Amino acid sequence: MPEEPVETKERSTAQSLMRLWPYAKPVRKRIFGAALVAITASCVGLVIPLVLKWMVDGPVADRDPGGVWLGALYLLLLGVAEAGLFGVRRWMVARPLAAVEAEMRAGLYRHLQRLPVSFHDRWPSGQLLSRATTDLMLLRMFLAFPLTFLLVNSATILIGFAILLSQQWMLGLVLLTPVLPLVIICSVFETKFSAVARRAQDQVGDLTTVVEESVLGIRIVKGFGRHRSQALAFRALSERLRTTELEKARLLAWIWSAITLLPELAIGAALVLGTVQVADGGLSAGTLVAFLSTALALRWPVESIGFLLAMCQESATAADRFFEVMDVPEEADAARTADAAGRTGAADRTGVPAADVRADASARGGMVFEGVEFRYPDAAPGSDPVLARIDLRIRPGETMALVGATGSGKTTLTALVPRLHDVSAGRITLDGTDITALPRERLRELVSVAFEEPTLFSASVGENVRMGAEGAGDDELRRALSIAQADFAYELPAGVGTEVGEQGLSLSGGQRQRLALARAVVGRPRFLVLDDPLSALDVHTEALVEAALRRVLEDTTALVVAHRPSTVMLADRVALLSEGRIAAVGTHQELLRSSAEYAWLMSGTSRIPDGIAPDTFPGPPPAGTPCVPDLTAEKDLTR
Repeated sequence: MPEEPVETKERSTAQSLMRLWPYAKPVRKRIFGAALVAITASCVGLVIPLVLKWMVDGPVADRDPGGVWLGALYLLLLGVAEAGLFGVRRWMVARPLAAVEAEMRAGLYRHLQRLPVSFHDRWPSGQLLSRATTDLMLLRMFLAFPLTFLLVNSATILIGFAILLSQQWMLGLVLLTPVLPLVIICSVFETKFSAVARRAQDQVGDLTTVVEESVLGIRIVKGFGRHRSQALAFRALSERLRTTELEKARLLAWIWSAITLLPELAIGAALVLGTVQVADGGLSAGTLVAFLSTALALRWPVESIGFLLAMCQESATAADRFFEVMDVPEEADAARTADAAGRTGAADRTGVPAADVRADASARGGMVFEGVEFRYPDAAPGSDPVLARIDLRIRPGETMALVGATGSGKTTLTALVPRLHDVSAGRITLDGTDITALPRERLRELVSVAFEEPTLFSASVGENVRMGAEGAGDDELRRALSIAQADFAYELPAGVGTEVGEQGLSLSGGQRQRLALARAVVGRPRFLVLDDPLSALDVHTEALVEAALRRVLEDTTALVVAHRPSTVMLADRVALLSEGRIAAVGTHQELLRSSAEYAWLMSGTSRIPDGIAPDTFPGPPPAGTPCVPDLTAEKDLTR
């Protein structure tokens, strides 16, 4: 994974896992009930050595076949009871813990929808996907198995050693000698395995990202013949993950060997001492059999410590990764204070003071930008803002075209209106209301957007379009498709019910763009923000869409990013954005005459104005530079 997007706090394994309690709390009775059943089952298992002691010292020593068969029946019943109780434990936790996992996954998905766009800009999708799948599966397994058996095995070991000490305290002390070394070994293991487990889970996220990108970009991979390079990149990441998993396996092998060896040595020593005591007559054979049977019954609880600790470490890492996302603050709807919203000194392009702008905006409505500045949250301290001192007024019912060179900040400015990003300074008002005073849900009902890169979902055409207005009927759908010249939808195999596939890649770029435009207008929005919505259309379809779109724009206040003269002609006025500032505002004809940069952008010519050296003019000319546009282009622009 690249640089970690959020700051993480160092937590112990217990602290990380305790954060799961709010999710597990609703099913706590089932979890603790299952643990109690499992402890009971373990205690039943510990009764078996006591029955063996009775059999050896009684019926076997007395050569009583009836007593032996009775003892065998007792052992059979105890074994069946133990197996049945463990089955009950499994049944008790399966359904509720599946519900816990589902609730956590749903909560994560809801939270992701409410996180700011800046978060999604930084986080690879594969990392989020791995948290919603692999990590949550690990957490469910922890609640179902390690959590229960840490309680069960701890109780079993305590009860078992109490039985051992009561039978023969000296041999019991022999079996306790490995405890201190095991505690030290487990502590070292926990520290090392935690770091390796985190690295492995992050690498799974990286691998998921590569797979997702390769699948979504399969046309590029095939088109450029990059199968081998993509396979090599995937192989390199797979090798990294394989190396990390082998490191985990080595740590597990090391602790498993230690946890198995030390108790075995202690049992061997106890067996030798016990045999000597039986030979000396100080200990009965039945007691020695019961003692060794109890010790062997405790082997599993002791030896399971290794992989239970490993599962706990992986689960703690999964919990940390889950809460790294859940701890990111959601988009806030709280309105900013009046001081923050209305900074003094802001003026529009005509020089009207900020107070007058606000008063006039309140009276006249429309979309108003007042002293708006924006810099990305991860921008270097002291860096220049992407947008600086934007003062712009779009009158009610007016369409404003936004024109500028690539990288001038057009898309960023349009993203501020529906609050995909929040302004760093200044404010934006809609019909006199600061957008930060509106709940985001309400704001996005008022403002409809269509982006340059159309995104469709794995759903039907109708469902994709109706995302622009919840509850839109067939008439609204038909109208929106007509405006966007997307009637091709009715000719698809299942009409508007046709599934468009992931990302809508079964459609052409122009078809996707038209459906995205239909989605933007289906709800008859009061405000419309279009980011170069016709860039993928041929000239004939573009002309038809523009003709239909003019009727829509008559009833809405719109901001339209434009790169072509034909799109500019939809607008009542044009704003020229240059290096993050509004350089000029006026009609198309006015800007052609007064702005050299605008004329250069619209002319589409590569001719350089007189008096400027070619090597000093890599982009648009500086404001105020005399421009000599191609006359044929001028004639075309003014038609």
